[in-house]
Order: sequence, then structure tokens, then C-alpha cells
Amino acid sequence: MSVRSCSVLDEQTVRVELHGEVDHYSAGPLRVLLAAASTGGHRCLVLDTSRVTFADSALLRILTDWTGHGWRLRLTGITPAMERLRAAAWGASTPTARRRARPRREAVGEERG
Repeated sequence: MSVRSCSVLDEQTVRVELHGEVDHYSAGPLRVLLAAASTGGHRCLVLDTSRVTFADSALLRILTDWTGHGWRLRLTGITPAMERLRAAAWGASTPTARRRARPRREAVGEERG
């Protein structure tokens, strides 16, 4: 995993873009970056995960530590790997589970009953 970019959006918000796999061995730089951001007074994190190919409990721990302080988190660019992690952490349903079931189309010649 690498931090692809980091930018300050305003006095409260920092935006971080991740790239690659985020696991126990690669999450250290993100942890240090967020510690520095919080020391600098940032309380809102916009995390772009559109280039994350794998994420495990290491990223989950970092994110729950951030939100555990009452600070805001906004995930953008959610990949399937991040959707699974988000669903496991916060019980969020996947986008496909939220869709309404469509009525079944009747086959040609089938009678309604």
C-alpha cells in the first residue's frame, strides 16, 4: 500500500488517496500520516480508496480509531474490497442488496392468474 496523495482541503479536512493492498505490514505510513493530521487539528478525513485492491483488519483498525475519537470519515471510490470491509465493520448493506427486486416479466403466451 502506498499513500498516493495527501492534501489539505480546509482547516478541518484532510484528503488521502490510497493505492494497492492495505494490510498489517503496509498500513504504518497511513497511521503516521493520520496521527500527524489529527495533531494538526484535522478532524475530518476524506479517504479515496478507488485504487485499493485488498484491505484487511489493519485498515479497519485505523478507520475505527479515527471515528472512535468522534472524528468524521468519508470513504470515496469504494472498490469491492472496501465494500466488504465496510460491510463487515459497520453492517452496511452492499449496493446490490439495497436495490428493489424487479417484478418478474411474464413469458410470451403466459397467462396471468
